[in-house]
Amino acid sequence: MDASEFRRRGKEMVDYVADYMEGIEGRQVYPDVEPGYLRPLIPTTAPQEPDTFEDIINDVEKIIMPGVTHWHSPYFFAYFPTASSYPSMLADMLCGAIGCIGFSWAASPACTELETVMMDWLGKMLQLPEAFLAGNAGEGGGVIQGSASEATLVALLAARTKVTRRLQAASPGLTQAAIMEKLVAYSSDQAHSSVERAGLIGGVKLKAIPSDGKFAMRASALQEALERDKAAGLIPFFVVATLGTTSCCSFDNLLEVGPICIKEDVWLHIDAAYAGSAFICPEFRPLLNGVEFADSFNFNPHKWLLVNFDCSAMWVKKRTDLTGAFKLDPVYLKHSHQDSGLITDYRHWQLPLGRRFRSLKMWFVFRMYGIKGLQAYIRKHVQLSHEFESLVQQDPRFEICAEVTLGLVCFRLKGSNKLTKALLERINNAKKIHLVPCHLRDKFVLRFAICSRTVESAHVQLAWEHIRGLATELLKAEKE
Repeated sequence: MDASEFRRRGKEMVDYVADYMEGIEGRQVYPDVEPGYLRPLIPTTAPQEPDTFEDIINDVEKIIMPGVTHWHSPYFFAYFPTASSYPSMLADMLCGAIGCIGFSWAASPACTELETVMMDWLGKMLQLPEAFLAGNAGEGGGVIQGSASEATLVALLAARTKVTRRLQAASPGLTQAAIMEKLVAYSSDQAHSSVERAGLIGGVKLKAIPSDGKFAMRASALQEALERDKAAGLIPFFVVATLGTTSCCSFDNLLEVGPICIKEDVWLHIDAAYAGSAFICPEFRPLLNGVEFADSFNFNPHKWLLVNFDCSAMWVKKRTDLTGAFKLDPVYLKHSHQDSGLITDYRHWQLPLGRRFRSLKMWFVFRMYGIKGLQAYIRKHVQLSHEFESLVQQDPRFEICAEVTLGLVCFRLKGSNKLTKALLERINNAKKIHLVPCHLRDKFVLRFAICSRTVESAHVQLAWEHIRGLATELLKAEKE
């Protein structure tokens, strides 16, 4: 393919994408395929001679689309949203064209510098404390990670290195192994499974703190665990507070947990993967109060801020905590500006070496929507979730299971878990809408998340009528 054909095919692909997005409502949200459906549809080896572009595009519809779950359908209400917007797609095209591997400033100065500035822009949108911003001479700063899972792991590894060096400085005879076996990290029992995985990869114990009646981690339960572990000779070093848990969008009490972490000299990491986007709205910013106590903070613009995956925003108060843990400088990666103090090399802030020019997506989206446009988008989703909550409350057969704060509604049929499980099976077998469940204590609960950029009140109303109809059929069948 030469430049001339690329121009032609590029226009065709943009048309295909635009047609797909405009017509997505007409596609079945969840596929009908069984595991292994794809392998028999394609050759067992790559072609010796080139295929035509037309053949490939035809195969997209014949082979790929039948097996796609349409995350951007207005009838997709599962998991949490994954962001999608045309400005972000265009920026991703440009990112692919530039094709730099931005591991250092010298590898592509614009890639590094735009990321630093975009993370400051976003930090100011969230009204983060000044300590988290790079500015011209700040000690903190932001970095784009691939996911919240990576951000949690990076923070845990940085905290592990920091406490190990501190203890070895005080007691030079202490080995790393002796320290490691005593390190303990903590999170709420509602925290995402990626936090547990970070503990596994980091080789440290992770303890779940029982949450309160609103599924939040509170000071008393955390303090009790810390005291018990210190008395047993263990070393608390890391706490993850979740703002907007995956199960029910509950919020750990930062204003209680934060001061304990300061007092105990324990690293506090905040995981706000989904909810963080909402903090750009003044009415939701109080949910972030207490961030000033944190050492690191992370959320995913690629969930709810119209920046396509992957773009996970992470800030630290002291970037030397990260670079001190991960910095290796082989001669082939060094450059003449790295010790100038004017720039940062993001390879020292992350697990991989290579990185894409992801900040282009932020730059395009922030400029083409503006803060007001992004705020309006968040508010619309929250309004739709409250609309669904109201519909559920009007049907005495159902109950709301957790406070509705942002764009997630947790609900169930009253009665046994078996009933709600049977309802979910009917919903997902019908494939008109897509939902996933969760457990809240001993209750099996359905999650209804407002996800699509194009979802409207009419889609929410249709989804509810569909759910109600299936519930009526189920309850009737149960009586027979």
